This record gives sequence, C-alpha cells and structure tokens, in this order.
Amino acid sequence: MSARIDEPIVNSTESGLPKRVTLRDLRRWRREGTVFPCLTAYDATMARWLSRAGVPVLLVGDSAAEVILGLPSTMHAPLDFLLQITAAVRRGAPNAFVIGDMPFLSYHAHEDDAVLNAGRFMVEGGADAVKLEADASFAKVFERLSRAGIPAIAHVGCLPQKVQLHGGYAVAGRTAASANKVVEDARQLVEAGAIGVLAEATTAETAEALVNAVDVPVIGCGAGPACHGQIVVTQDILGLTDWQPSFAGSEGQIGNSIQAVVEQWCEKVRRREMNHPYIMKDGEAERLGD
Repeated sequence: MSARIDEPIVNSTESGLPKRVTLRDLRRWRREGTVFPCLTAYDATMARWLSRAGVPVLLVGDSAAEVILGLPSTMHAPLDFLLQITAAVRRGAPNAFVIGDMPFLSYHAHEDDAVLNAGRFMVEGGADAVKLEADASFAKVFERLSRAGIPAIAHVGCLPQKVQLHGGYAVAGRTAASANKVVEDARQLVEAGAIGVLAEATTAETAEALVNAVDVPVIGCGAGPACHGQIVVTQDILGLTDWQPSFAGSEGQIGNSIQAVVEQWCEKVRRREMNHPYIMKDGEAERLGD
C-alpha cells in the first residue's frame, strides 16, 4: 500500500511532552517520590498517542515478538527487528525516555556482544537506555556497558528469557530466600553500573525491600506499589489482547471498538458507498479512449 498523500505518516512535533525526558528526570522523580507511568510501544503511531497522553517513559519491549509478530514467546524477538521499531518509537515520541530491550542472545555469549548490540540501540534506535534481563552473574556486562557510556537497566525478578530453565513463569519473592536473591541481584548490578532496575512479577514485600536497597529508579511490572514507576504492556490495558496478566487490568475495550469500526467500513465497501475525492480535469473525461 502506498504512503498517504494528504498528510505525513509521523508528525514528530506533536510529542505531547513539554520537553525531552532524561535520566535526570527519572532520578528527580525518585527523590521527590513522584510515581511515573511507563508503557510499551512498538511503532511510531502508538508512540505518538502515548506521548500525547503524557507518558514519559516508553519501553520497546521484546514482548513485541508476541504482540506484533505473533511468535510464541519473547525469546523469539529478532535483534534487527527490535532495533527498527525502537527507531520508529523514537520518531513517534521524540521527547519520551525510550528504553530498548536487549533480546535473547544479544548479550549472553560475550561482553563484547553486549557492548556492540547495546550501542546499536543507542546509535541506530535512538534509545536513551537499554534493558537487560539479568542476575548478579551479569555484573561484568553492566560494568562494560557503563564504561562504554551506555545507560543500562537491570531487569530482575521473573525473567521471561529464562522460563525454559524453570518450565514456565513464576512469581519471584514468595519466600524470604527468593526475595533476598532478587534484592541482592539488583544491588550487585547497580554497583556494577546499572542506572535503574525493572522488577517483574515479584511480591510487594520484595519490591519494597529492593527499593530500599538501591539508590536508582525502580520500575515495577507487577511488583507492587512501592516502585518509583509502573509499566504494563499497552495492548493489555487497551483491551487488545485475548489474555492479559492479572496485574494489568483492562482500562478500555479498544479491540471491540476497532472491530465495530472495521465491520461498519466493510459494509460501506460492499454497498459501494465509499467517498472518492479525486476527479479528472475539465474536459479530460471526454478524451478517454482517444
């Protein structure tokens, strides 16, 4: 399908945010106790609307593998695909703090791979930071990223890229030992240079202990109210997914609205009731077939 004639695909001047959000803002909100919202974004159009709504932090998550590509898990997210959509989100929301999600095997084999691939998110994707699912064993990776000047966020708690080791997803922190491990993983990764932490699917007590243990912004994804920021998958709260996690309640039924609009449009097509604004110049219709 060709590009639209009437207007540009992306109008980056309508960001919705008054100024570019930076790491200084996230740190200031943490100090002030201001909870900041975060949402996932995978394309320029959605990023533009989220920015207009005032969402300051956008994560281009590897969940795009499931939500956009229809793949069975986040482990199947292609690196080059995530780089392309990160750049698209940046164009759609030029003032948001954009986090690029490092996919499976993009930093696991060698620290050099981590630096090169994370650097691509910064250079090609225009990201403000990258996120890595990690435990304390990845401390050297965070040291290398910090030394290279790449802001990196440590994703702790439930790690979707490791579900194959455990046979499925599990809540972290149901026991004191499990909670202590999450907190210690985060503490060591922050010491190694992580500029923030994302805690996924943890008990509220675990998240509160984590917040008290580190001096960086902590974003919760189903981790309880103590976190400095909260994130969910945008399609979940819009009612666009057939299944959603229990901590991400649907705030609307946009999927049903989309279906109704498309059904109405299909009926107009079948009845040949479409508007057609393009006409030939005067006298040209008579010359058809000459």
